[in-house]
Order: sequence, then structure tokens, then C-alpha cells
Amino acid sequence: MASPFFCERLLEQIGAQLSFGIHLLQPPVFLFQRLHLGHHRGVHAAELAPPLVERGGADAVLTAEIRNRTASLSLLQHANDLAVGKTGFLHGNLLEKDYEKIPLPTPADLWGDYRSTLADWVGQSAALLKPLVERIGDYVLSGEKLHADDTPVPVLAPGLGETQTGRLWTYVRDDTAAGYQEPAAVFFRYSPDRKGLHPQTHLQSFQGILQADGYAGFHHLYGEQIREAACWAHVRRKFYDLHQATKSPIALEAMQRIAALYAIEAEIRGQTPEIRQIQRQARAGPLIEDLKQWLDQQLKTLSTKSELALAIRYARSRWPALCRYVDHGIVEIDNNVAERSLRMIALGRKNYLFAGSHSGGERAAAIYSLIGTAKLNGVEPLAYLRHVLTHIADHRINRIDELLPWNLAPIISE
Repeated sequence: MASPFFCERLLEQIGAQLSFGIHLLQPPVFLFQRLHLGHHRGVHAAELAPPLVERGGADAVLTAEIRNRTASLSLLQHANDLAVGKTGFLHGNLLEKDYEKIPLPTPADLWGDYRSTLADWVGQSAALLKPLVERIGDYVLSGEKLHADDTPVPVLAPGLGETQTGRLWTYVRDDTAAGYQEPAAVFFRYSPDRKGLHPQTHLQSFQGILQADGYAGFHHLYGEQIREAACWAHVRRKFYDLHQATKSPIALEAMQRIAALYAIEAEIRGQTPEIRQIQRQARAGPLIEDLKQWLDQQLKTLSTKSELALAIRYARSRWPALCRYVDHGIVEIDNNVAERSLRMIALGRKNYLFAGSHSGGERAAAIYSLIGTAKLNGVEPLAYLRHVLTHIADHRINRIDELLPWNLAPIISE
């Protein structure tokens, strides 16, 4: 059968090859069936027309129902196997696995028992994305202030058929509340346990202020190179829990006094560090000094073993670190920036139950870094992964910054 093809000549079909690929866009899910047509092509046709496998081919669409999801079977033109067979499906699969908190068995069940293949694709993608993730890590650790936190992740213990507890650590660079224009970014790291050695290793190149909770593993970091800034939200939470349980008037007043500090922060959010520092020293400083004296007075009237006494001692033991934000306009009043970055992981644990291996935990940390950083910069994660996985293989390593989420935002938003 003769077929016209973008030039004045007719090209004769000499063969055909049928292949399948998966391309996951926003729901619905599309399964592509590609028909590659072979054609005899003369010199004149070769000069005037692009190859048929790039521009030609038959098209037909058949709608079907696959496990209550609408799918489309299309006879499509030839496309690069990585871009369609892997990239198109993988960016959605990575998003489902990490951002949308759906484990690999769910998409595997949808398309058949290809769980091992999907796991291999995720591993290959993580390796491909490694230079980009490392660049995000370098950028995060070059900031003058970091937010840090960690969360448990169940991991399948090799050969035991049971899980052990690994950790995902988050390190966030986000100074937008202090009026900075630099992009925000988050860098996740995985470790098989919660030993303090891990944050020490992760942050060995960092110099500046570290805002974190009271985890003892961070204490070995603090010194001339890294200074501690504590979290008022953790202090408030202890009094909040007590008030919820006992309706304690002391706990209520502590919460009200801390709320006054947060009211000041709401007014100066987005101002420069210099303005924030001046306002805090003039307004928050006296309130904090009054709070200190009031806490000390209350502590004298309480049993040393009471929950209220424990909450007060927790705050007083961290007082210099709690006050650091007053004299440093770039520091936040709390560590909520880090806690927000962990929300997608906390929700994900309810669906994927456990990581399959330590290497799986490391891959999850890499993908979380990309997805979290995209979200911080207002970039839709699915569109970002689609673009990066399509282009990174051919991208020059010395221009990797061009693929960072904030640099791709104008392109992806078009």
C-alpha cells in the first residue's frame, strides 16, 4: 500500500513492527501501542522528508476500561523508548511512589506483575538523577541557616522477613520569610539507624546556624562551626498537650505568652533580617525576659516530678538556643519549615508500610529531595519529573544547574 509522506513522492510500505509502551500523564492513564512502519525511500524522498518513524504512521484510538481507570490504546508514531516507555511512566510512578505515597505494588497491579521491572526503573532513574540531587545538596548546605529534622522509616531487614527502623533526615534551606530572594530547597538523606554519626556526616561541610529540635544527636554538632537555634513550637506543644489533658491554667498562660511572640512574627514576616532583628529585640526581647522570670516562679511551686515541671525545665534548659532568633533576623522562631517537609513522608508510611531495602531508602531520599524542592518553588512535581527525565540523559553535566526546579519554573509553567 502506498502512503503519502510530507513530500511529493509516494513511499511504499515494506514492513511493520508493533511495540508497546506506557505513558502516565495526569489521570486518566494512557497505554500506548506503537506501530512502526517500514518504507522504501528514494534519494529524493530522503532529502525532502524527515524519517517516517519520526513524523508518519497510522493513528487509531480505542477506549477501554482497565481496573476502573480509563485508558487509551493508540497506534502511535515511533518515539524514543526512554521518553515514552520509561520516562512517561516513570515520572508518574516516581510521583505515586514518593509524593502521592502509593507503593510500587499498586501501579504494578494495574499493569500486571512487573513489580521487579518497575523497581529497576526507579533505581535507574535515581542513578540518572543523582548529579541533580547532589547539586541540590550542595546548594542546601551552602546556606547560612538550615532547618533539620528526621522521621522513622520501616525498612525490610535482609533475610529476616521483618522490618527494622531506618531514618530519613531532612535539611531545608528556606530564608524567604526573612525577605531573601534565593530559592528554597530541601535535601533528604537516609540512614539505617538514628545514631548521631549520621547528621554529623551529612553536615560536615555546613557552617552557620542549625535550627532543630532537642535530639541529642545534634548536640555534638554545636560549636564554633555550627550554632544552635531551638524551636518555640516544641516548647508550646508540651504546654498545649498538658492543657488538653488537665486544663491547667499555668499551661494556658504559658501558651498565651508564647502566642504573643508569634503575633510579632506574623507582622514582620517577609521583612529583611535587619528589620526583623530590630523589631524582635525591641518587642520580643522584653516578653521573653518576662516569660523566663514567670517560668522560674512557677517552677518553685510545682512538684519536681510533675508534667508541668518537666515542660518548664525543657524550655529553660534550651533558653539560649530559644533566644537566638531574637538577635539573628535570618533565624525563624520555630522549626516548622523542616516539619512541613516531612509531611509527605509521614503520610506515605500509611501506604507503603516499609522500604524494601537500605538502597530503597536512599533512592526514596533522592526522589523526595527533587519533589520537595519542586514544591517549595511552586513547580508542579509531575511536570518537573517529566521534563527532567526526558532531558537529563543528554544534558551536559557542567550545566546541571539548568535542571534545578527554580530554573525550570518558567519553562514548565508555560
